[in-house]
Amino acid sequence: MENRIRQLREEKKMTQIRLSIELEVSQETISSYESGKHYPSVSNLVKLSKLFHASCDYILGLSDVRLPYEKKDLKEDEVRLLTRYHLLDDRKKELMLAYLDGLLCR
Repeated sequence: MENRIRQLREEKKMTQIRLSIELEVSQETISSYESGKHYPSVSNLVKLSKLFHASCDYILGLSDVRLPYEKKDLKEDEVRLLTRYHLLDDRKKELMLAYLDGLLCR
């Protein structure tokens, strides 16, 4: 879990202090989450999930799927594509969309 919270926070270019304000906890608490010394409360875990657009299971390291999608609505390759898309930073998302646009023009 320690790496996931840090990873998600850094993806958003967020400091520990900023995250502590969002969760209404101390910066030391965020540090202890990231180091694995303590786990977030259920309410803070839900806040983290909403803030980082990631499932609680992903944040806790119980799953490698960041955002589960309903398989009934999407094909397996679509789920894989969306899951990977969410892992990209904004610049890489734009590059990927430009690449897809190029593929569609052929």
